[in-house]
Amino acid sequence: MSPTTPDKINRVVLAYSGGLDTSVILKWLQQTYGCEVVTFTADLGQGEELEPARKKAEMAGVKPEHIFIDDLREEFVGNYVYPMMRANALYEGLYLLGTSIARPLIAKRQIEIARQVNADAVSHGATGKGNDQVRFELGYYALAPDIKVIAPWREWDLTSRTKLIEFAEKHQIQVAKDKRGEAPFSTDANILHTSSEGKVLEDPWQGVPDYVYSRTVNPEDAPDAPEFITIDFERGDGVALNGDAMSPATLLAALNDLGRTHGIGRLDLVENRFVGMKSRGMYETPGGTIYHLAHRGIEQLTLDRGAAHLKDELAPRYAELVYNGFWFSPEREMLQAAIDHSQAKVTGTVRLKLYKGGVHVVGRKSPYSLYSEKVVTFEDDQGAYDQRDAAGFIKLNALRLRLLGRRDQA
Repeated sequence: MSPTTPDKINRVVLAYSGGLDTSVILKWLQQTYGCEVVTFTADLGQGEELEPARKKAEMAGVKPEHIFIDDLREEFVGNYVYPMMRANALYEGLYLLGTSIARPLIAKRQIEIARQVNADAVSHGATGKGNDQVRFELGYYALAPDIKVIAPWREWDLTSRTKLIEFAEKHQIQVAKDKRGEAPFSTDANILHTSSEGKVLEDPWQGVPDYVYSRTVNPEDAPDAPEFITIDFERGDGVALNGDAMSPATLLAALNDLGRTHGIGRLDLVENRFVGMKSRGMYETPGGTIYHLAHRGIEQLTLDRGAAHLKDELAPRYAELVYNGFWFSPEREMLQAAIDHSQAKVTGTVRLKLYKGGVHVVGRKSPYSLYSEKVVTFEDDQGAYDQRDAAGFIKLNALRLRLLGRRDQA
């Protein structure tokens, strides 16, 4: 099928996994646009062997120097996940944004490669129904306003898995055995999470089958004894686990292992996509769930009430911006500046209890703690707090209520 707008494309950078969809897209781009394809495969800690993608790209005629496989795990966690975690961002109060936060980094690297190889277009494998097409393309246009974007799922007539397989077989594209039948559900994974949606998950009344879960054991089968850990924070970022200093990606990977063991981080969610529809997804975010609770735990000691409450007001807006693909927007950067300012004294140690799907903060300490046992004690505070001051405080706050009451009772 010819594209609706047959612009002349000389070279395109494709976000390429080596799976069925992007393998078909690679060939389709070569045929439809008669262009040279450059492939980019990002290692975001998805746990898959990525070198086969190189071989598949070479077999499809991509020049070796135009095959990019980049390890972005540390950049992903340090420059994207950590800033988001400083904000305590949860989309619709629950979702830790594992897929959303990966897209701007992929888009950024694609644009960098496009400039490096003098490409005039970029392409992705996101469908026309989902959020990812928006996230990728908002990232592209923010970083390269005049870049051409090719979104095959919005152009071609390969509208079913059967047609994809037929196209692949016609052009000698290898199709894995597990891709020949109808896929029971689709997944996306990185070091922060795994998401699953579609097919067996489309009926929100039906529970998630056990075989969908891949990152966590069933909480009922988790160890019968709790495990206690500590996470050290400096300026709002995790720096050590159980006293051992770790890089951002190493720390998150270690928390993932702990979360897997204890069945932590499962979420069954019906969410509102940016494109307008509701969708049902199952998310597993084992390490991120632990980290999120730990970060809130250290903030309990170190953030002033006004700053903490303002952060809680900003967090839903920040989460919505990330979910909708506005990572590179000025409003997200403005919020980030305010959030990062709040983290200057968010330093200390949190102790957590992990047990059968649950994460519980059981201790926290900080050299910058605002908690005063002397002030809050029920015992003799030796004059640290004059309880008689509360009378005037209450009367002043009650003044408008008393005036309203007198008026309305008249």
